[in-house]
Amino acid sequence: MVIDPATTFAIVGYASCSSFMLVINKVAVHFLPAPGFVLFAQCMSSWIAVKLAGLLGLIDVDELEWPKAKAFFPVAAAFLACIFANIKTLQFANVETFVVFRASTPLVIGIAEWWFMGRELPNARSAAAMLTLCAGAVFYVLTDASFKVDPDVSLGYAWVVVWYVIFSFDQLYIKHAVDTVKMRSNWGRVYYTNLWASILLFWLTLATEPQTLTAMQWTFKPVAALSLSCAAGVAMSYFAFLCRAAVSATSFTVIGNVCKVLAPRNTCRGRLPHRPAALGGAPTAVHPAHRSSQS
Repeated sequence: MVIDPATTFAIVGYASCSSFMLVINKVAVHFLPAPGFVLFAQCMSSWIAVKLAGLLGLIDVDELEWPKAKAFFPVAAAFLACIFANIKTLQFANVETFVVFRASTPLVIGIAEWWFMGRELPNARSAAAMLTLCAGAVFYVLTDASFKVDPDVSLGYAWVVVWYVIFSFDQLYIKHAVDTVKMRSNWGRVYYTNLWASILLFWLTLATEPQTLTAMQWTFKPVAALSLSCAAGVAMSYFAFLCRAAVSATSFTVIGNVCKVLAPRNTCRGRLPHRPAALGGAPTAVHPAHRSSQS
């Protein structure tokens, strides 16, 4: 299969931004312990920057129209719901659990794309890789020593299921919106999604983080880290939608998994103590995702 240069540009751009954002966000939250505000600032700066660039004639941005705004509201809502479920999952479960189950999402999304969106089913090689993902996830659960012992871990698995459903909807609906809502340019998608997200996040931040923000000392380091994360957020939004338009929802999910594949290894080197036997299932579940070739 030959990938055209535009698709390659979208994939490489998204993968690079996604990998960098993991580090940038970690630094930003370290210096500014208000993750809701950091995300709000990223979304707010993204749509403002895009709108200003459009007004200056630097880029082509769609005008604000209600039919388009209505179609992109679920995109922003599902995005924020995914983040919330992700946080709750990591509150009760470890990073390895989350990454392993995320690695199995291409199987579900690949079937859902065929069922709901009329795409072809994954070919034999892709299907075999995705089934191996599920086998790895099952092995991980069965060898997780605290799954039936620690109530918090069991609750973590419950939040994984919640996240799984929301994430699958997010991947499928955004692909549907990108394919069906006519935009003059990719910047229009960035504008609408971040505008909605910033409105929702404003109230969330106001309700949950006012004391942290008022007590914060706005020195050079937190301001610089926040500014860098906002700039990276614009690029991340642009390349994420560009990549979604270029590839299937299943392929986009696999690309996202590749960007996070090193998370279990890194946490093993860090302070998180987790089950060696369960970790044996992690490589089994993660590695085959990269062999999925549906496009």
